[in-house]
Amino acid sequence: MQAATPLPPAAPDSVLVHPDQGRALDTFFYDNRIVRNFGMATVFWGVAGMLVGILAAFQLAMPDANLHTSFTTFGRIRPLHTNAVIFAFVGNGIFMGVYYSLQRLCKTPMYSKALSKIHFWGWQLVILSALISLPMGFTTSKEYAELEWPIDILITVIWVVFGWNMFGTIAKRRERHLYVGIWFYIATFLTVAVLHIVNSAALPVSFMKSYSAYAGVQDALVQWWYGHNAVAFFLTTPYLGLMYYFLPKAAGRPVYSYRLSIIHFWSLIFIYIWAGPHHLLYTSLPDWAQSLGVAFSVMLIAPSWGGMINGLLTLRGAWDRVREEPVLKFMVVAITTYGMATFEGPMLSLKNVNAIAHFTDWIVAHVHVGALGWNGFLTFAMLYWLWPRLYRTPLYSKKLANAHFLIGTLGILFYAIPMYWAGFTQGLMWKQFNAEGMLQYPNFLETVLQIVPMYYLRGIGGIMYLSGVFLMVFNLVKTAKAGTLLAEEKATAAPLLPADQDPHANEGHWHRWIERRPFQLAIWATVAIAIGGAVEMVPTFLIKSNVPTIDAVKPYSALELQGRDLYIKEGCSNCHTQMVRPFRSETERYGEYSKAGEFVYDRPFLWGSKRTGPDLHRLGGKYPHSWHYNHMLDPTSMSPGSIMPPYPWLYDNVTDYAALPAKIRALQTLGTPYRAGYDKQAEADARRQADQIAADLKKEDIDVKSDREIVALIAYLQRLGTDIKVKPEAETAGQ
Repeated sequence: MQAATPLPPAAPDSVLVHPDQGRALDTFFYDNRIVRNFGMATVFWGVAGMLVGILAAFQLAMPDANLHTSFTTFGRIRPLHTNAVIFAFVGNGIFMGVYYSLQRLCKTPMYSKALSKIHFWGWQLVILSALISLPMGFTTSKEYAELEWPIDILITVIWVVFGWNMFGTIAKRRERHLYVGIWFYIATFLTVAVLHIVNSAALPVSFMKSYSAYAGVQDALVQWWYGHNAVAFFLTTPYLGLMYYFLPKAAGRPVYSYRLSIIHFWSLIFIYIWAGPHHLLYTSLPDWAQSLGVAFSVMLIAPSWGGMINGLLTLRGAWDRVREEPVLKFMVVAITTYGMATFEGPMLSLKNVNAIAHFTDWIVAHVHVGALGWNGFLTFAMLYWLWPRLYRTPLYSKKLANAHFLIGTLGILFYAIPMYWAGFTQGLMWKQFNAEGMLQYPNFLETVLQIVPMYYLRGIGGIMYLSGVFLMVFNLVKTAKAGTLLAEEKATAAPLLPADQDPHANEGHWHRWIERRPFQLAIWATVAIAIGGAVEMVPTFLIKSNVPTIDAVKPYSALELQGRDLYIKEGCSNCHTQMVRPFRSETERYGEYSKAGEFVYDRPFLWGSKRTGPDLHRLGGKYPHSWHYNHMLDPTSMSPGSIMPPYPWLYDNVTDYAALPAKIRALQTLGTPYRAGYDKQAEADARRQADQIAADLKKEDIDVKSDREIVALIAYLQRLGTDIKVKPEAETAGQ
């Protein structure tokens, strides 16, 4: 961007100074304390979330690492890890960067210190609520949206507080132009609000239990519209805004191209919102929706790489400093991994690639390249850049920061490469046939045991990455001790003239018209992100042919419903899918492929996103009750070498029959066709079915009380996939 071009300022928070001097300058103070608080929370929750992640990683290699308690099994702590890293570590990192940059870009302190404090403590309360509720089994089972309805309401309130504070600050700004970083902040706030409210729609049953407002195919579509765009608008767009601020600051260079940033912003927020269905390829989602997801995912590479190019080329003329400055090293790797992940995402959305990669550890590797590289390294760069400025002292040790960079980079490689290897191995072994046309590896466990060494290496990579974080913690603490917090940073700027009194208000690039009007910018951004979701969801909800019903499919019995809720509580969908895709390899292994009409009463859907264990959709009737009983008590007794943990508490806990009437009424309200008055008969019906299962187990010399949770879980597992009866091909031909 040339100096003579009438575009935004070269440095992100510089003020356009016009020759009409004479106006008095306002003196004000930036609030650095809130920035420091969010920074400390970022570090604290980052360490906590990564520790949980390392435990989860080793649990897949060593079942004993589940620690033999209900609170620490992989199924319960895996969502704790994802929530801690995404919403606690990255979330606090976002707010740290936004609160610092927004004040300086707007030339004003935050709109309200009280709102800043409410936002900070409210967000920590959300995280603490997740820390307590998820290990206790209170979960919706929806990826990245596992928290139950009271916490969802708290998230909504705190998010509104954040938006109120942000827009209030923008409204009282002293800089007419809204810098590109603010565009991304605005889009982030609006889109996350829409995603959260739509996906969290549920009917409460009790204080910490609810049922999704959507069922089956519709629930899957809404969830992955949310899930993909949670990655887009929580892990990507705010960090792009932060990149546009902190990278030029650290490099001492202007953003490479203002025009490219315009194209980057609008194309990214418009295209990203369509791509969610690529998480559901070859499932029961309508083909047209899958195709839309693929088409827009492929297009997504253009704006994503536009942002990467804009970031890397901002360093033109400053690459010599990258050798010396750890902040720039972290930023370069962060932007590069962003480019890698946003190339791989569209590639994975191609059906021929997705057929191999989906449900494997390839996806785990892909996600963590983005999370560890893009989000993690950019967060570390911001912390290293901010701490000396907040405490008015040089960074304690650049050598330690460089060591952190090296160890962290090696940690990413040690994590990602084994997971890619494991993913390729899984995908190929699942599909391999021998010369006789039979599955080469008919026992799913064979494919698991092959990749256990990769799980060990993944855990080692996590330890290395966290070791670098500990170096950073030490470095930041020593830096803070060497200086004094500049809690109130003095600044001056001329007040903003009304547009009709400013002769320069309409000068510059045509895009300035919308940049100077945050309300219009917010409206157009909302329109851009709403179109894709509406086009995909409305037909799926309103046109019946998209989800054809099957007469044989009936609602779950009371006991099966209770067992399904236990399945959700234990996080079984973190390791098992319930979606047989229309591949010969899957129908040979599991049975008839899954139909959309089979899921019409599933609230929430449980298609899963990862197969650490086999698919369970056709499990019903495959094994006797005794097999399930023994398998849950000691998985290795039925599957030698299994990495699944035992669940002994299911044999002691009493089934909560008293909760059934409220559950039945809630589902009736949502449209599940239980007969009138069934809520009053549900408990008796459940007890009758439980007595029958206990009697069947007694015949196999297993004595169990019928009111135990294991009995309810067996009832659910034996129901799976039994609604439709598919006759063998030979039998049909004979008729």
